[in-house]
Amino acid sequence: MNNEMIESSSSPFVNKMSWWREAKFGMFIHWGLYAVPAGVWQGKEVNGIGEWIMKRARIPISEYKQLAEQFNPVQFNAREWVEIAQQAGMKYIVITAKHHDGFCMYHSKVSKYNIVDATPFGRDPMKELADECAKAGLKLCFYYSQTQDWYEKDAVGNDWDFPNAEEKNFGHYLEEKVKPQVRELLTQYGPVGLIWFDTPMTMTEEQSQDLAAFVRSIQPDCIVNGRVGNGHGDYVCLGDNETPAKSLSVDWETCATLNHTWGFKSNDHEWKSPELIIKLLSDIIGKGGTYLLNVGPTAEGIIPAPSVEILKEVGRWLKINEDAVRGTRGNPFETEFDWGTVTVKPGKVFAHLFEWPNQGSFVLRGLKNHVNKAYLLASPEEQLTFDQSYDSDTNTHDLRVQLPQQALDSPVSVLVLEIVGEAVADNTLMQRANRHIVLEAHHAAVHQGNPDSSISLSRSGTITGWTDIRDSLSWGFKVITPGQYKVEMISMAEKARGAIGEQTGQWEGGHELRIEAAGQSLSCVVEEQERIVTSRSLYFNRIRSECGLINIDQAGGYSLQINPVKLNAEKGLGLKLISVHLIPVQ
Repeated sequence: MNNEMIESSSSPFVNKMSWWREAKFGMFIHWGLYAVPAGVWQGKEVNGIGEWIMKRARIPISEYKQLAEQFNPVQFNAREWVEIAQQAGMKYIVITAKHHDGFCMYHSKVSKYNIVDATPFGRDPMKELADECAKAGLKLCFYYSQTQDWYEKDAVGNDWDFPNAEEKNFGHYLEEKVKPQVRELLTQYGPVGLIWFDTPMTMTEEQSQDLAAFVRSIQPDCIVNGRVGNGHGDYVCLGDNETPAKSLSVDWETCATLNHTWGFKSNDHEWKSPELIIKLLSDIIGKGGTYLLNVGPTAEGIIPAPSVEILKEVGRWLKINEDAVRGTRGNPFETEFDWGTVTVKPGKVFAHLFEWPNQGSFVLRGLKNHVNKAYLLASPEEQLTFDQSYDSDTNTHDLRVQLPQQALDSPVSVLVLEIVGEAVADNTLMQRANRHIVLEAHHAAVHQGNPDSSISLSRSGTITGWTDIRDSLSWGFKVITPGQYKVEMISMAEKARGAIGEQTGQWEGGHELRIEAAGQSLSCVVEEQERIVTSRSLYFNRIRSECGLINIDQAGGYSLQINPVKLNAEKGLGLKLISVHLIPVQ
């Protein structure tokens, strides 16, 4: 398709985004010349993600471009790739048209450094994918690296071939390569669902705004992702493999890997389990997000068999539980539940159960709607017994559902509550039905000790920049059941990049705090008692620290305040707080 402008089928922003909001689940594909070395250069394994091998090994352009002569993916089959995405329940595909190495995986007339002109393969896989996606009803989307291009002197990233930064003209690169190639992608392959830009780095406000507007001038319905930079995307991209600690009030996406690399690496066999991926999918959509899950095909054009098997299992689960995923809104409760998550539609609440309750009794506190019916999506014809109650003394709404003794579906069972109207949750910070009191960072009142304080609530729901002892936090909360409570703190270790479960990544302990609650004061040193690694914290581990015991003698309203005595900042991290837990002592 060569027309200069693809006509808009819907001008309002809400309609433009509607297919993406409905989809919830897409396939990311990282494929390029880096699949040839597959993480190994000159007989040595190169650390890091596969598609960054040129940068990590500082491979000269003169050597790296020779990989094009070896790149001949004769086993590439666009229909098979699309079928794999369909079987997984994915509704769109985002594929690397040009990654940071500068090589184009489509037929570009702007640069001969492309798969048609520079390789023995001589075909345009983007054209073949566009045709198959159109037949299957999937949206085809393109990844394009707009800032880093290690093949170009004027772009960002290659300081070994082009060491003189003063000679670079980034604006020239944007105008002479980026825009012409983005135009090609938007005029040669029919309607494009979105352009997925990456690593804005040196992009100025004006450059980001201009590039986003350029995309929309050609295809008004094409979504622009957040990594165009400077807030000019149509939705927010979190960090790679990052999931937030709370629901976000904006359109957002998590892009994630199936092992630990994006581009194919021959030695990365540490695949995530289908169970883990399904829990991540539930957790992300429960926080109002969209899950873009990556596969890294080989140089022969094959999606690795473990990826295919994992995706088949995800698709099996999704086929049963699709109603709880597609077109839903996130959890109306402003909290992260240990037992799972919640999604909603008009007239329905879906409880995604990561763990099966003891004795099959599930209790949810704070749902104000009248419930008409309860059942499991795995067995919708069998209605479940439930009881709703309201305690006027404590102003609490409790729902108790009697489930079968064992789960009917795995690894996540979905309980459906058919309700009257839109879901309404009581978000008073109160003791949960299991008697735990969870004080999450995003509920805290932040008290800045000086105007220049760096303490803030991050986009993903953690307190960051807490390095000044003049800053403090406080919460007000309601206790239903008095008793003795163990106080624990959960903080975050950033980006553990090793294998799942390895104790790697940046974390800083040794902070000294004073915690005051219910007329009592605790002295606490933040130390690592446990590193919590779950589906929610693979790359952003959670650190549990014990802080002591407090007694709460009667029901009612209370407050808890954290006043620092000493805050370490040896790595510039300070204390990254996720939550404070008051756990009943039996």
